[in-house]
Amino acid sequence: MPETYENAREPAVPAASALPAAPVVPTVPAVPCADPLGEPFLRTRFALPARPATFLRRQRLVDHLDQALGTPLTLVNGAAGAGKTLLAADWAAGLRSPVAWLTVEAGDRRPGVFWAYVLQSLRACGAPASDAVGVPVDASGVGRGLPAALAAELNARDRPVVLVLDEYDCMTAPEVTEQLAFVLRHAGRGLRLVLVTRTEPLLPLHRYRAAGELTEIRAAELAFTPEEAAALLELHGLSLPVDAARALVDRTRGWAAGLRLSALAARESADPELYLKEFEADRSTVADFLLAEVLKGRTPEAQDLLLRVSVLKRFCPGLADALTLRTDAAPLLAGLHRENAFVEHLGHSWYQLHPLFGEILRAHLRVRLPGVEPELHRRAARWLRRSGFLPEALAHGAAADDWDFAAGALVDDLAIGRLFTGLRSDDLAQLFSPMGPEARSPAADLVRAARDLSRYDLDHGRVHLRHAEERLADDALGPADGTSRPAADAPGPAAARLSCALLEALVARLTGCPPQGEEAAEAADELRRQVPAHLLDEHPELTALLLTHLGSARLWAGRFEDARTVLTTVAGTPGGASTVLLREESMGHLALLDYLNGWLDRAERKALAALSEAERAGPLRPSGPGSGFSSGSGPGSGIERLVLAAVAVDRHELGRAQALLDEAARLPSATRDPVTAAGRALVSARLLLARGKARAAVEAADPAVSTAVASPWAASHEKLVASAAHLAEGRPDSAAEVLRGVSGDQPVCAVEAAALQLAAGRPRDAVDLLDGIRAEGPTGPAVAVGAALVRARVAEEAGDTVTARRLVAQALLDARRERLRRPFLGAGAWIRPLLATAPSRALAEGWLTPGPPRHGGPSRRGEPLRPEPLPPLLVAPELSGREHDVLERLARMMSTEEIAADLYLSVNTVKTHLKSVYRKLAVNRRGEAVRRARELRLL
Repeated sequence: MPETYENAREPAVPAASALPAAPVVPTVPAVPCADPLGEPFLRTRFALPARPATFLRRQRLVDHLDQALGTPLTLVNGAAGAGKTLLAADWAAGLRSPVAWLTVEAGDRRPGVFWAYVLQSLRACGAPASDAVGVPVDASGVGRGLPAALAAELNARDRPVVLVLDEYDCMTAPEVTEQLAFVLRHAGRGLRLVLVTRTEPLLPLHRYRAAGELTEIRAAELAFTPEEAAALLELHGLSLPVDAARALVDRTRGWAAGLRLSALAARESADPELYLKEFEADRSTVADFLLAEVLKGRTPEAQDLLLRVSVLKRFCPGLADALTLRTDAAPLLAGLHRENAFVEHLGHSWYQLHPLFGEILRAHLRVRLPGVEPELHRRAARWLRRSGFLPEALAHGAAADDWDFAAGALVDDLAIGRLFTGLRSDDLAQLFSPMGPEARSPAADLVRAARDLSRYDLDHGRVHLRHAEERLADDALGPADGTSRPAADAPGPAAARLSCALLEALVARLTGCPPQGEEAAEAADELRRQVPAHLLDEHPELTALLLTHLGSARLWAGRFEDARTVLTTVAGTPGGASTVLLREESMGHLALLDYLNGWLDRAERKALAALSEAERAGPLRPSGPGSGFSSGSGPGSGIERLVLAAVAVDRHELGRAQALLDEAARLPSATRDPVTAAGRALVSARLLLARGKARAAVEAADPAVSTAVASPWAASHEKLVASAAHLAEGRPDSAAEVLRGVSGDQPVCAVEAAALQLAAGRPRDAVDLLDGIRAEGPTGPAVAVGAALVRARVAEEAGDTVTARRLVAQALLDARRERLRRPFLGAGAWIRPLLATAPSRALAEGWLTPGPPRHGGPSRRGEPLRPEPLPPLLVAPELSGREHDVLERLARMMSTEEIAADLYLSVNTVKTHLKSVYRKLAVNRRGEAVRRARELRLL
């Protein structure tokens, strides 16, 4: 069997047996003036295309094309209008080597015509073939010797010929491709073949690629960058900022023809920049170009498929078949992608349309197939739902105005919690915002309720929740979305009722009604056993949300240990985007529990851990209960900052406390959630008292939230502030009267009430309060310190100075570990002599009172107590490597500009790192940051 062009190896002219069997077609040596059909050669097909005045040379592409001189084969492959031809022409015009240019046409599929034009292009560039090669005289074929003779002559050349075949996608004849491959292989260094094409040529590209003998420039590289787009627009007389050019590039994907056509149209507009930002693609010359170059000429099946998939952001053959109701999408999509027909392959059999092409096709769809768009969205929604693509199914259900389907899919998938937490909650809320009253399913009411409650709209949220529960009671609710899911996989009404339980728990939290929260939790426990386990695994945020709401309600009720149990469960939930905000919030609540039990150091550690969790959540954060706060507010839900502020007040770090309080006040949840509102009231009032503003403290102590059940700890702290104000204003009897409602069930409050009773002249009542303390769990050092100081004063006033000194020393020992200063600073004059004793001075030095005098100088007796610089925190915040670099240079007294220059960063980047360092160290100034970092041994 004779060899083919593919398996011939010799560079010299092969024997007849080395060429494929073909009819012997005679060739003549004369120089022809016409092709084998007798038609004159068209000189325009040999001429380099002229570059317009607005042509932009892109040097990066020219440099890449220069590699073509070192490889036998070069491929410039891109869609219509990608700028391939002008790029190749501009590059070829600058070459020293002879360049034979040929624009291929459909008629060249006949071998005789093709090779006649190739030989003529070689003559036109001054590199003619000799008479030995001959010329084709028959359009249907060429002699067996012509390709071999041409290859041999090219191989013998001193300088290579660059043969550019433009629009090579027109060549679909396998015979011609085989002959061209033979010539390319045997021409050696004498030929550099450049194919400019929209499609993949039939040549064995993989062989050249594997051997490193292929230069490729494809669509991604041909796309204009924002900077190149701005330069191109400048050539069209349009001056556009790079940011605006970037938006245009995003819309056109850097498509050269789209940019040029848009620029030409914008020049005729009164506001070119606005036009380029908002132009309607379907009413532009871009539409004319794409419809003529891409859609026209496709088969009816391909056109129908393109029109129908235009409603999709992405699609695969199965989804496309669902829209066309045919089964031919796989080969059609593969062909369209191969032909660069603006169908982009995303991998794993998924595709997307070029954005502009999609816009134009959607408009064309409404003209060609009016009224079909909603049905296409419905078909897509159901296919995506069955295939497990819930977010896209919801989007298409909404686009079809099929709100019962969309709401049902969300509820049936146990995904209603995503309206409160996760990075897409704002998107979901926006998606369902157009849902009108025509959607009457229980699922639709549940989504309405969730949407309202996420905005703290309790009145409307509860109404919708009641409607959903009534309809669930009346209906035997099947799969909420109406899809044909397998019976074994369908949660049925349990999913909707579990969503009800979640929303009931949220209502209980926001209204301060713990019994309602307990009832919802019990119902949820039963319902969780009735839904598929894999759905609960896929949506851990649902359980985490429910437990967070329950924990908050229990905390409000003063059931601290019960609250700790469920909140600890949430804090230990496995990591993931859907629960990160809930872990943060639960740790913030746990920090508040520790503070309310008198554990300052534990509270601070948990609050800092909550802030670190918030830092990991990233900048895109949704708003609403369970989600912390809106985007742009900074990390954290607010409660952790309030705890840190409360700890700072007790340590008499009033500036730091105010800064943290101000940060927390900027968060929307600060005044809407009862626990957070009460925490803010507590800290604000205590800070004002520490500054001697008793009346303002009384006003600040009111949480100003309406709840079904009063919180014992919130009420007790409010009474403590009122009592302190009465004492400050000289009304001891009123101060004592206010304290009647404070019991021993709240140990921290009880010891503070005992101190106030004692200051009001009622030592017996003070001791009774201490004796009646009933702690739900172990109490912290703040309780022990406060109780010891009350008993010390009672002993001192009874003349038992020895006991008083021992109790003060014990209080100092306990307080030193927590750096708890406020009880001593607010104790009054009676404690001064006791602190002046040698043992007490030693225990107080360095954190409560100044350290030893310098140079051995004497200390001044009676010097007022004042805190020294903060001692080291037990837990240092975690700084990134770059933040630590910035902090080190801050300690060297370098300016922001100097730090930026030293680290090769922009000034704005340095400022961003500084803000992060300040936040993590809970300071506001450079000096404070350096001092605190040294205390934390970060420097």
